[in-house]
Amino acid sequence: MFVKFLGTGHVLPGTKVTNTDFLNHTFYDDNGEVYPMEMPVLLSKFEEITGIGERRYARDEERASDLGAIAAKVAIEEAGIDKNSIDLVITAHNFGDMDKGTGRTDILPSLSSRIKHLLDIRNDSCIPFDILFGCPGWIQGVLLAEMHLLAGKAKRALVVGCETLSRAVDPYDRNGMIFADGAGACVMELSDRPGILGSAVMNKAADEAYYLYEGVSQRPGEDIHDRFIKMKGRKIYEFALKYVPDAMKAAMDKAGVEAKDLDKIFMHQANAKLDHAVVERFYRLYGIKEIPENVLPMSVNWLGNSSVATVPTLFDLVRKTEYEGHKVKEGDTILFASVGAGMNVNAFVYKM
Repeated sequence: MFVKFLGTGHVLPGTKVTNTDFLNHTFYDDNGEVYPMEMPVLLSKFEEITGIGERRYARDEERASDLGAIAAKVAIEEAGIDKNSIDLVITAHNFGDMDKGTGRTDILPSLSSRIKHLLDIRNDSCIPFDILFGCPGWIQGVLLAEMHLLAGKAKRALVVGCETLSRAVDPYDRNGMIFADGAGACVMELSDRPGILGSAVMNKAADEAYYLYEGVSQRPGEDIHDRFIKMKGRKIYEFALKYVPDAMKAAMDKAGVEAKDLDKIFMHQANAKLDHAVVERFYRLYGIKEIPENVLPMSVNWLGNSSVATVPTLFDLVRKTEYEGHKVKEGDTILFASVGAGMNVNAFVYKM
């Protein structure tokens, strides 16, 4: 038996924020000094390095669980099932629900319980729980759901990735421009047709554990009790280049699939240059010197890094539209991969 997607969904938060919206910001470096370059130059360099030109933020009244429930509703409707036939809800996130302006995380009850409530799922045997796995959280949720389904512990699973990272960033840290909000979801069940073919998961938590962490504001004089997303960008870049291609190949080997057989690769969308560099190294492991044409859809340029929401959002866009020349069809072979806080890496191969 295999595990397949019955339906997928996503939601794009309603507030579009472009790089020019940061023109009046003041950013500080790691030493608490104001960046010396003029803001137009800084913004230009930021876009050149990351590929990010705009991103989406949730509206003031929206929470991560609200976005997650909307994406889940779309997935359930596409699946064409009774929502009460779902007996497992897994939600990946990093900060729970955060009301705008509070800086406080709220995970009591869990986001999965909140989403089950918002969807009005009345099945008492439907078990909701959350996972914290950094940006690879949605992929890890899919792999956890696969385990439950194959073990006979569930018949149908809903996996959600939702985030409002815009409320967890330091307004004085230029890295905050990377992050965004969003949600994506999928409904899964057992099938006698191929679905998930193989997977690989890896964690490095020795010297690498705190490449992403919560820290104080870059600006001197701010409340030292406030905590924001902080990252060691160069370390993360080098880590991803070193370990993600190998994890991708490990998943391919378990699936019995060669790189030449891939139709699409859905990478976590954090930095356009990094994604291309990782995929180039992945193909080199097979002796292929260049990335095949039209294999790597990208969304980071206009959606930014919405962490656990990036992969399911992009997958849903490509599944349901001819997104920037990309589409998928029955029989296609797809590789999913992500890297993030922890430091966690995961990947799986899927047959449409």
